[in-house]
Amino acid sequence: MMIRFVVAAGALALVGSLAIPAAAQETFHGYDCTDDCSGHEAGYSWAARNDISDERDCNGDSQSFNEGCQAYVEEQANNAGRNQPDDENEDEDSDE
Repeated sequence: MMIRFVVAAGALALVGSLAIPAAAQETFHGYDCTDDCSGHEAGYSWAARNDISDERDCNGDSQSFNEGCQAYVEEQANNAGRNQPDDENEDEDSDE
């Protein structure tokens, strides 16, 4: 009798845990947010206002603030790389 009760209780616990989906982890530009992303947003905004281009300048007291700042620097570096002319294509075009 006791074994049936334990098995039934275990089965109910398993079904209950499967029925309730875990809360999705919120992210900000690839960085995990702990509660909300306000610290990341603040760091990103600060970096944008101050035109930060070096991650070493993202050295505040808050990890989330620093990650937001780093996200801004990374985004700017990625955008700059996309805007650079492709030297190989220019060389090929000039030979024709």
